[in-house]
Amino acid sequence: MLAAVYYGPRDLRIEERPTPVPGPGEALVRVLAAGICGTDLRIVAGQHRRVPPGALRILGHEVVGDIAALGPGVAGFSVGERVFVGPNTGCGRCRLCQAGRSNLCADLEGLGVTCDGAFAEYMLVSARSVEQGNLMPVQPGVDPAVASLAEPLACVLHGQDACAIRPGDTVLVIGAGPIGIMHLLLARLSGAARALVAELSPARRKQALALGADRAIDPATEDLAQAVRAETAGAGADVILVAAPSGRAQQEALRAAAIGGRINFFGGLPKDHPTVELESNLVHYKELVVTGTTACSTADCRRALALINAGRLDLSGLVSDRFPLADAARALRVAAEGHGLKVVLLP
Repeated sequence: MLAAVYYGPRDLRIEERPTPVPGPGEALVRVLAAGICGTDLRIVAGQHRRVPPGALRILGHEVVGDIAALGPGVAGFSVGERVFVGPNTGCGRCRLCQAGRSNLCADLEGLGVTCDGAFAEYMLVSARSVEQGNLMPVQPGVDPAVASLAEPLACVLHGQDACAIRPGDTVLVIGAGPIGIMHLLLARLSGAARALVAELSPARRKQALALGADRAIDPATEDLAQAVRAETAGAGADVILVAAPSGRAQQEALRAAAIGGRINFFGGLPKDHPTVELESNLVHYKELVVTGTTACSTADCRRALALINAGRLDLSGLVSDRFPLADAARALRVAAEGHGLKVVLLP
């Protein structure tokens, strides 16, 4: 089979690999669509803590495909069935897994990170993943490229759960990349009365307005807190989702929040600049709730896929570029340039 293999920083090779054969409890998936994520870009740049120097890895964790073969002992699935694969699998035994927080498991198995993933014609799904319910049916007629976005949407759901968006809220999303746009669309679905976006890129501000933002703010030329207050009769935003890896954005979120506002630091900061000085009196006197979330659980993936399968959230406008697997290196460059939204490989 053809695969895109990471050998080291900025060293991605397209090569032939043996097609895996599923063992007991395992499943083999023929990959139809694999989205490119910021995590993939960090790995290729040599900046991911869980992919150590010297590791060879087939990347990719946003995946939809057809079941090509089933190992002995797998029940409830059939060859040819279309599935989304939840990428994170905990040990299933620790207190976090038992509480449904498998994304925080210390023994987390991550497709395309700790084991080979979806940038290949075929992908092996471990017995642990199959047993824990990570194979999820995709409805006929759903575009595989769109269904592959269930994983980032699950992360967005996980982040918004921490903020409890209520009907009538004003929501500010800082960062209008693919994740920021998903935050925007999901906030609308959750009943937000006003949805504001802050974004440095003119092209992405334009995209955000086309996809439903009421106002797109340029934080390079406007004072963010003042602009938000102008849009909310001086109150500020009820919910702020910081979907950008920016310490300054985290600082500005405290200023732009309404009294009693809820803030989620969704985007992690670069590992060489992980510390931010925050005006904690704003948290104190405004009674702000500041949260952080990371990745998603299998349950989050199941909820996200249900929204896509039911047509409740149209993510088709986010798929801006599609590439064959042989052009994976070029696809990663396009994703890193950030001119479009979601780049998807079609093995």
